[in-house]
Amino acid sequence: MKLTEKQKKYLRGLAHQLKPGIQVGSSGITPGLLRELHQTLEHHELIKVKIRTGDRATRDATIDQLAEKSSASLIARVGNVATLYRPRRKDPQIVLPPAPAPATR
Repeated sequence: MKLTEKQKKYLRGLAHQLKPGIQVGSSGITPGLLRELHQTLEHHELIKVKIRTGDRATRDATIDQLAEKSSASLIARVGNVATLYRPRRKDPQIVLPPAPAPATR
């Protein structure tokens, strides 16, 4: 899902007070973690994920994999915490600001 900067800013504001709902430990991305991530995204739509891995490159790769495997959009990445957004399949609760219409000439 492609989000505009305005929509990402809106979601960052909503996520500001959230605590990390998922933690990725030294085991990395496991099938159980992915199941939990899918369930949490389906329930909350907007979550924070805390990554507890060694170096920055590994952490960034893990965040990218989580976003890709969960079909979520990466909203923000601050230190070892990533914010992910994926609307519910049925009855989404978060209403995003409208994307601007493409300019026509």
